[in-house]
Amino acid sequence: MSTATTTVTGIHHVGVQTADVANALAWYRAFIGAEPAWSLDTFSELTHSRLPGITQLVEIGVGTLRLHLFHRPGRPPIPPTESLVQFQHVCLAVSTPGDLEVLRERWERLYDSGEFTFALTERSTPIVVDDEGVHSFYAYDVNGLELEFTCVPGGS
Repeated sequence: MSTATTTVTGIHHVGVQTADVANALAWYRAFIGAEPAWSLDTFSELTHSRLPGITQLVEIGVGTLRLHLFHRPGRPPIPPTESLVQFQHVCLAVSTPGDLEVLRERWERLYDSGEFTFALTERSTPIVVDDEGVHSFYAYDVNGLELEFTCVPGGS
């Protein structure tokens, strides 16, 4: 066994499976200002073995956040009673409690606009503040991925 240590420096990207890349891309653009960086429609044998049926992957990003939107048609829907993905949620940090208010209001406006198809019909939660002063709210993306948005005092 090697005695060398390896340091994980952070999350490179989060993969989001979607039945509608155009809808997901448009929503992430409108909601957090994410823009496409690159896309693929040809994949290795390894990718096909891990993600059977994949037809498209688009990397989008805003700041240092990168999301990989990948299309796998014909995936059976999961009953919309909870998050539609295997992660319980992904937490995204913001700088100020005011940023949370802006994001929550934007989420509600985009949801009400009718421009996007949402896999789940649950609305965003209110912004709450815990005993440590952490502000947060939860909302689903268009694919049913539960997102937490948080502002931690001191930024840690």
